[in-house]
Amino acid sequence: MYQRKKRRPVAEINVVPYIDVMLVLLIIFMATAATITHGVDVELPKMEESELVETREAPPIIVSINAEGKYFASIGIDPEAEMDAIDIAAQVKLALDKEPKTPVMIKGDGRVSYQEVLLLMDFLKRAGVPSVGLMTESFEN
Repeated sequence: MYQRKKRRPVAEINVVPYIDVMLVLLIIFMATAATITHGVDVELPKMEESELVETREAPPIIVSINAEGKYFASIGIDPEAEMDAIDIAAQVKLALDKEPKTPVMIKGDGRVSYQEVLLLMDFLKRAGVPSVGLMTESFEN
């Protein structure tokens, strides 16, 4: 007499398709994240290549001045919202209280008067920023 073996059902989930979908989504997100740029469009002044500022763990705080003399900061709720210089100085001070080694950079449009850039630098110095860097573009770009 022949007896049939009873097979018990397998209660395992096949996760291979889920891993495939996850890896495809990861590649898509990595490719699109590199193309997204945030910030205000300004025409930076050009100069010779210089040493780059080393960014440590924290990304630099970038304060921008556009051609109309309006101020913007890369910190806060909306980095593309226009702000007063006093508000920018206050937000930068709060950010530096949390992470004191964060570099602060000014991204000023080349058509902005030198006085506007100096005024912003003065507000940042009064807010306790130890040093301020100026962003430029190289001649090759």
